[in-house]
Parts: sequence; C-alpha cells; structure tokens
Amino acid sequence: MTDQSPIPMHPSPSPQQIAFHRTELSVILSLYGRMVAAGEWRDYGISCLREVAVFSIFKRTAENPLYRIEKRPKLRIKQGQYAVIGVNGQVLKRGNDLRAVLRVLERKLIRAIN
Repeated sequence: MTDQSPIPMHPSPSPQQIAFHRTELSVILSLYGRMVAAGEWRDYGISCLREVAVFSIFKRTAENPLYRIEKRPKLRIKQGQYAVIGVNGQVLKRGNDLRAVLRVLERKLIRAIN
C-alpha cells in the first residue's frame, strides 16, 4: 500500500496579476487616441504583473517609453494607485482619480495642438 496525499478539491490560486479594468482602459485609450491624432505618440504596450499594471507610451516603437501609466492597488490608501511616470523615472502625478492623474498628459496635448 502506498501513502497517497489527498487530491485538493480546489486548485491553489495562481499568482494574481494586476490589470487595467475596461473603464480605466477607456479613459487611457481616449487620451492616447487624441495624442496619436496630434502626432505626439505612436505606439503603446501593456504589462500586467503581480503588483503593477503598466501602460507604456512610445514616440517610436524601438525606444524607451516616453511615459508610463501605472496602477498599483497596494498604494491606494497611501499615495494613490495611479501614477504617470516620465522617461527618466520621475513621478509626474499620482492619485486615486485616474482622470485627474492623466491631466498632466492632457496639458501636453494642448501644447501640441497650439
């Protein structure tokens, strides 16, 4: 007779990934589309990791991102779960209201149109 451990009824949870919700992506992609139309941005990438979701914005495909829009739910209470980060890693704006955080990038759209 062999000693067999019981088969668990529920599989162990896989590592959770943080992702943007459809409503969040709608807000981000609306701004992205306007910046593409203005000729400022050209490409984007989305990463869904264990602690952060990142929307990276590029001027040219093969470059480092101009901006990163990050969602870190663990910072929701302390600093705000959304952040816009510049090319050099500086935090341009942080908060819990995604639209308010993205206003830092909308100012650049106004300058691009003028």
